[in-house]
Amino acid sequence: MADGRTTTAWYVVIDIGRDRNGKRCQKWHGGFRTRKEAEAARAKIVADLNGGSYVAPTGTTLEQWVRDTWLPVTKSRVKPSTWDSYRRNLELHVLPVLGQRPLQQIKPAMLDRLYADLLERGNHREKGGLSAKTVRYIHTTVRKALGDAVDAELIARNPAERAKPPRPRASTTKDLRFWEPDELARFLNHVAGSRLAALWRLLGMTGMRRGEVLGLRWSDIDFDNARLSVRHTIISVGYVVQESTPKTHQARVIDLDQSTLDRLRSHRTLQDADRNEWADDYGDGDLVFAREDGSPVHPDSITQLFEREIARAELKKIPSPRSPAHARHHRPSCRRTGQGHQRTPRPREPGVHAEAVRPRHPRNAGRGRSADRHRGKRRSWARPRD
Repeated sequence: MADGRTTTAWYVVIDIGRDRNGKRCQKWHGGFRTRKEAEAARAKIVADLNGGSYVAPTGTTLEQWVRDTWLPVTKSRVKPSTWDSYRRNLELHVLPVLGQRPLQQIKPAMLDRLYADLLERGNHREKGGLSAKTVRYIHTTVRKALGDAVDAELIARNPAERAKPPRPRASTTKDLRFWEPDELARFLNHVAGSRLAALWRLLGMTGMRRGEVLGLRWSDIDFDNARLSVRHTIISVGYVVQESTPKTHQARVIDLDQSTLDRLRSHRTLQDADRNEWADDYGDGDLVFAREDGSPVHPDSITQLFEREIARAELKKIPSPRSPAHARHHRPSCRRTGQGHQRTPRPREPGVHAEAVRPRHPRNAGRGRSADRHRGKRRSWARPRD
């Protein structure tokens, strides 16, 4: 009554049945400024009730839903790396902006503004915005989270379904930077005498991903038939090394050339020497590429080492570590084999498959740990730099 007049608010009261004790249950919707607004709201609520899409008012915020319910429930449904990407993107880009908004108040226009801001200034590591591809991935995560809120009957409709995320720019031949066969040959010659010669050779000749090579076991290699099976992968989740399955969730068979097989045999001899030196302290997980004590190699270590070797070999840098970064016509083709596996043909000559030398999907590098209790022995050959 600031101006001496009474302000009237209109409410819509809905009967939604009775509770387990037989007590009548009602939900209030309001307050509306005019009777006309309240009547329009009532008509919509009644239609939703009759159509089975009515959702009772709730004050649950986006942050409460994501942190308390959605992330914990989703953790058991997806791969650890996928779940970690959901968490990081929501906590870094979405919740700071929309986290305190009630779920029922989030509109498509709010999401559109969020995406526009992320494109302009969403990169927290460097000045500028995120790529359209990254923003679209964030949108996909938001759509999943809000879609599950619909299933939980917290909201009637998913506002992300009507939001308009950016479209990634189509790649052109000019955008693809890769090594030609002669450049791959130069790199392999440069690292031929290194401890990781077999790893670089395997990456360059098979098209395997970085994590797949690190997850490879000796039992996966059939030396008699010159082939290997990709069944495991080593990934980094929150900078913690974990074992997972290949990205396609299917094992695949890759044929190997004789030179690659010879490199692998030489590497096994070197690893046997490590096993003898470390004796009972050797963590024998049957990994083809492991640290000197037998423990898994952190994937980021390989990415960092690769970049240093490129500089030493004075080769051009392949810029985008998250993309395949290769000449598409060099990509090994796959064909189906029995039991649902895929088969990749044997490379015909060295230097053909330039695509996979760039280790794929690296995460941000952090600080590594050494085996301090073995200070008197050789230090690991692949550790993340400080």
